[in-house]
Amino acid sequence: MALAACGQSAKTTSADGIAAEAPKKEFTIGWSIYAGWMPWPYAQEAGIVKKWADKYGIAIKMVQVNDYVESVNQYTAGKLDGVVATSMDTLTIPAAGGKDTSVVIVGDYSDGNDGVVLKNANSIADIKGRSVNLVELSVSQYLLARGLESAGMKLSDIKTVNTGDADIVGAFASPTVNAVVTWNPQLSEVKKAQGAKLVFDSHQIPNEILDVLAVSSATLKANPALGKALAGIWYDTMAVMKRNDAAGAAARAQMAHDAGTTPEGYDSQLKTTHLYYTAADAVKLATSPELMTVTDRVRQFSFAKGLFGPAATSVDAIGILFPGGKTLGDANNVKLRFDPAFMQMAADGKL
Repeated sequence: MALAACGQSAKTTSADGIAAEAPKKEFTIGWSIYAGWMPWPYAQEAGIVKKWADKYGIAIKMVQVNDYVESVNQYTAGKLDGVVATSMDTLTIPAAGGKDTSVVIVGDYSDGNDGVVLKNANSIADIKGRSVNLVELSVSQYLLARGLESAGMKLSDIKTVNTGDADIVGAFASPTVNAVVTWNPQLSEVKKAQGAKLVFDSHQIPNEILDVLAVSSATLKANPALGKALAGIWYDTMAVMKRNDAAGAAARAQMAHDAGTTPEGYDSQLKTTHLYYTAADAVKLATSPELMTVTDRVRQFSFAKGLFGPAATSVDAIGILFPGGKTLGDANNVKLRFDPAFMQMAADGKL
């Protein structure tokens, strides 16, 4: 994070606070396996990425990073121009690390794709006193906190054990591990374990675990063609993916293959993913008061858990800019921007 912050300070900034950056032609976007993000690698394989990149005279490469948090870290360090992530992790890793970041696509929210699973339990109340394996300081910990809150408990009532998302399934297979929090496709697997019970999931907190495409604000400002191409790619892919015919089934089957699951397994995961298939629906959320409300809840949790870093003395340390010029936090230190401009262009047919 320090490297990202130093890199930012070396650049000149304009009136909007975004660092100046030289235009370029080649871009890399990082992705990791998750139901709502599989359209990106499919788009590259199907030629949709090339179609839209060619239209704007640029080249875009979708890069898989096996570990989700590592993908966000690589973006923060400047190794990627953009990354798919949750809005919370976008706030607490790059934005908190000083990297000015713009959300250009609101893709989906987890509608049951993230969950708390216990062995030999009846409800979330049975988690008290247990050690819980999860990716610490991620949306899994946020979901856990919301689940505990629903049962009148706090994070201090349990112990967390930091576990990489790639290791969660193996950990839960151990007889000594009886509580995990994870997301799909790992969630589907841990639920199959003997004695496993899903006791709380993201269906109970709609729009709070929001999955987005985040891009460097400086890169986006210097290269608006990137934002246009990415919006074109996404909604072109959404149009194919939601089709109830052979073409739609083939697209989803390829996404399933890329995710390491069966078409049936992937369709099951999509049922717990609320995808914003149309640009108009995504813009509606991005410009709604609800987005500010849920983002405020997420930032309050993040600051309380120290995720803004030791230098942050207040929940308002990081400015978050919303459409219409509304802000949460320090308007003079905006590091996270919800920018619906490219989604709006897609909705208006102006890409």
